[in-house]
Amino acid sequence: MTEANIQPGADFSPDVDNIPEDCVLEPLHERRYLVGGRLLEWNGPVHTVHSPLYVNGEQRVIGSCPELTEAESLAAVKAVSKAWDNGRGAWPTMRVEDRIARVEEFARRMLAVRDQVVRLMVWEICKPLNDCRAEFDRTIDYIRATVDALKDLDRASSRFVIESGIYAQIRRAPLGPVLCMGPFNYPLNETFTTLIPALIMGNPVIVKTPRIGKLLYAPLLEAFADCFPAGVVNILFGDRRVAIPALESGRISVLAFIGSSRAADALRRHHPSPHRLRCVLGLDAKNAAIVLPCADMDLTVSEAVTGALSFNGQRCTALKIFYVHASRTEEFLAKFSEAIAALPMGLPWKPGVKITPLPVPGKIDDLRELVDEAVAKGARIANPCGGTFDRTLYYPTLVAGVTAEMRLHTEEQFAPVVPVVSYNDVSEAAEAVIASPFGQQASIFGTDPDAVAALIDPMVNQVCRVNINSQCQRGPDTFPFTGRKDSAEGTLSVSDALRAFSIRTLVAAKGSAPNKELISDIVRNRKSNFLSTDFLF
Repeated sequence: MTEANIQPGADFSPDVDNIPEDCVLEPLHERRYLVGGRLLEWNGPVHTVHSPLYVNGEQRVIGSCPELTEAESLAAVKAVSKAWDNGRGAWPTMRVEDRIARVEEFARRMLAVRDQVVRLMVWEICKPLNDCRAEFDRTIDYIRATVDALKDLDRASSRFVIESGIYAQIRRAPLGPVLCMGPFNYPLNETFTTLIPALIMGNPVIVKTPRIGKLLYAPLLEAFADCFPAGVVNILFGDRRVAIPALESGRISVLAFIGSSRAADALRRHHPSPHRLRCVLGLDAKNAAIVLPCADMDLTVSEAVTGALSFNGQRCTALKIFYVHASRTEEFLAKFSEAIAALPMGLPWKPGVKITPLPVPGKIDDLRELVDEAVAKGARIANPCGGTFDRTLYYPTLVAGVTAEMRLHTEEQFAPVVPVVSYNDVSEAAEAVIASPFGQQASIFGTDPDAVAALIDPMVNQVCRVNINSQCQRGPDTFPFTGRKDSAEGTLSVSDALRAFSIRTLVAAKGSAPNKELISDIVRNRKSNFLSTDFLF
């Protein structure tokens, strides 16, 4: 594979004068970070943020941010521990409706900086402009859905339960300080799917910004500082090493991490009492699509192209390997190749763009090695221009003849590379899914009810979502979203996330007359925020 002009006439390096007005970005050099309710100035080393985009032929510097150290990490631990105060802090003991009000106010403040956050996301991770806008809006929707889910949960908990002569009120209580670490591909939305439920359930939080997608947190710093009590939200810039001292302190109760299973295992080991560390993890995936002989091929390819290549395949829910019956393989490859050729690619603000430059440094070299290894072992590139690249943009590559001996068969590529395995008996595809160390989702494409049904039952015991004649996806956010094996721990859907960041706790008393009067007095006069029959609307 060689560097090439992968799409004649495509504009991958605009002149500065040709950038649309709503995407013009002045470099942002953030020198503040948030710890203990204060925006602190940083005078130490900084991380220079490069965009994957080239402007006037040169890679664009879009800003910089603090490269924090162990000292700042430990200061955040001290702040979050003070805010928690062994469960006695203002935030964990605050009435539910008051925590909701703070989160809603934050959402309003967040909306005021939407344009700036979106621009930073476009330039830093090179996601298409409309997708960046959608990610921001989806995050706001997620906050609202979480508030509604908490109201439902609290209403259900507002009554007393009477069992065997014992009166009890069962509610969910916070767990303690949470360390949140989100991914680069959805640096706002995926981080907030842990941050918001953790916060709203009463847990103080440290956020370690994503490794790519750091700068978009700068416009949110003041809102975080103003909307929450001191130490409840702490924002740390830096690489993964800034999280390690926090874990080593032993004061973190929950690790909320979205990334690789290898990184999650390494992080967990830094906690001195890992058995006490609750983990909510979204990890690797190798979501398989099984294409049956009876598949509607036009529908299959339509779903497959989007499922495999949306945002360059940089999604945990992307379809990452295709098992296609031998009788339909060449048809599948031909139609998929045609669909790739029709995909608009280039700059993230180009209308309808689907393929954009890759933000991860060194990713092009990694992909060249991955594909070259497969080709050397007998695979072939099945689409014109497949395997070519232009600086940070990699042309979608369809790789046929993939076998179990190839890295492309077993490793998550997280890129616009589509491996295709040809099978003769569907049991071969099913066994491959069973043997995989990953277990997030799978897709089945077929029109024969018997053939599809024969796959459903074994698949649901290997993955946590089986999609019929459709791509893998996360949404709707109210649906369960988790995984088996190395793909997840805990769950990240709206209502389930509230439960993941809390624990069922109850106050109970024997139903004697004095106890009834005692509890009635506490409830009637609102002397406890936990023991309450307030009803939220």
